[in-house]
Amino acid sequence: MREDLRPYWVKKCYLKIAHSYTRHFLRPRCANLDMHEMIMKPWCVKISGPNIHIGKCFTAVGEPMHPVEIGVWGRKPGLGTIRIGDFVLLSPGVRISASDEIIIGDGVMMAHGCYVTDSDWHTLHDRTRRSPTTTPVVLENNVWLGDGVTVLKGVTIGENSVVAARSVVTRDIPKNTVVAGNPARIIRTLDANLGYTTRGELFSDPSSVLSFYDAVDREVLSNNTFGRWILSMVWPSSLK
Repeated sequence: MREDLRPYWVKKCYLKIAHSYTRHFLRPRCANLDMHEMIMKPWCVKISGPNIHIGKCFTAVGEPMHPVEIGVWGRKPGLGTIRIGDFVLLSPGVRISASDEIIIGDGVMMAHGCYVTDSDWHTLHDRTRRSPTTTPVVLENNVWLGDGVTVLKGVTIGENSVVAARSVVTRDIPKNTVVAGNPARIIRTLDANLGYTTRGELFSDPSSVLSFYDAVDREVLSNNTFGRWILSMVWPSSLK
C-alpha cells in the first residue's frame, strides 16, 4: 500500500466532508443511526427502505466498486425491518437485504462481500411473488462472518460463532462454534471459558478512540506537503 502523502489538514478536511455527507444524506435514510459512527467513503454506502435501525459506533467501509448496501424491501409500504446493534463492522461489498426482519447483534463483524437475506424473493413455481412464510435472520452478539459468506433465510447464528470464508449458511448455527462449507457445518467448538475481546471493548470510550486516531494522523502526516501530495496524484511516477 502506498504511503499516505496528504498533509494532516487535508485529511481533516476530508473527514469533515465525509461526516457531513453521513449527517445530511445517510442519517435521514435510517429510522435511527446512533452516535460515533465511522463511515468511510459514505458516498459508497447505500441505505434504502423503511425501519432501518443502526446502533452506536457503527463502522462501514464503502468502496466505489464494492459499496455497502443495506436495504428493506417489505411486502407492503412501511413493512420490513433491519436492526443493527452497537459496534458493528461492515466491510466493502457487504449486502443486507430484508423482506421481513433481519436482526444483527452487538459487535458483529462482516468481512468483504458478505450477503445476508431473509427471503428467496421468489417462489420456485411462481416467480412473481414471495413465499407467504416469514423467515427472519438473527446474528447474535459477536458473530464473525468471513470473506464472501452468504447467510440465507430463517437462520440464527449463535453468539461468538465464526463462519469461515465462502461458506453458505442454510441452517441454525449454535453459539461458540466455527463453521465452514456449503452448506456450512461445525468444524470446531470454541472454549467460552477463555473469554472474548469484542469490538464493544475497543469502543468503550469512543472519544478516546477518535483522539488516538487523530494523534496517529497528526504524527504520521505532519511532514507531508501540499505540493508533494498534488504531484503524487498528477505525476505519481515522479515519486519513485
